[in-house]
Amino acid sequence: MNRKLKIETGWTYLKGTAHMTIGAAAGATVAVTLQTETAASLFLVGLGLVSGLIPDLDIDGKLSNKITISHTFFRKITQFIGLLLIIYSYFKGLDPEKWYGIGAGTTVIIIASFIKQRTMLTITGIAVLIGGFFLKENWLGLLGIYIIFASFVAHRSYTHSVIGLIFFSIIAFQLEASLKLEGVFTACVLGYISHLVADMKFLPFNKRGVKLFLPFSTKEF
Repeated sequence: MNRKLKIETGWTYLKGTAHMTIGAAAGATVAVTLQTETAASLFLVGLGLVSGLIPDLDIDGKLSNKITISHTFFRKITQFIGLLLIIYSYFKGLDPEKWYGIGAGTTVIIIASFIKQRTMLTITGIAVLIGGFFLKENWLGLLGIYIIFASFVAHRSYTHSVIGLIFFSIIAFQLEASLKLEGVFTACVLGYISHLVADMKFLPFNKRGVKLFLPFSTKEF
């Protein structure tokens, strides 16, 4: 069982690295085609790289682990806060408020024990959504919605479908409009598409494909 887990983890890492490489190559292709300056070219390569990982936000992979705080660390901090609330309520509180405080602290500790990496991804998405609202950046708010959605769906489902691609394309369009830099939309979309193609079943190392036409069809390609 452990050996199988290690093999699957290894494959996840290799696939993540491959998606980064292919996505970066897509961004580089756009930069070369448009003959952009060095700084803009590096930016487009970076966008392609990140976009090549975006579909895998639906799993505890490279990108989701990078953009979130460790759920283990967050869990310990939250439980510590709950413990402090219990101690404070016990020594400083008066009946019945004291017992309310102890109950609240105990509840916090219990709830914190259920925090997983996907929970942190949801929290991150909410934070990004709020950030987009206050900064008045449509692309950032839409990205927050995408991250929240990705934290709830199964791996290789909607983020690996045409619907996911369309939604991300809207994010990319809004980002290019905000930055006013030609090639941003194309680099992002090609990076995303490269991930979907690399996960398709026609490639010999993929045992599973992608369900491109969810929710209308569950056929894997």
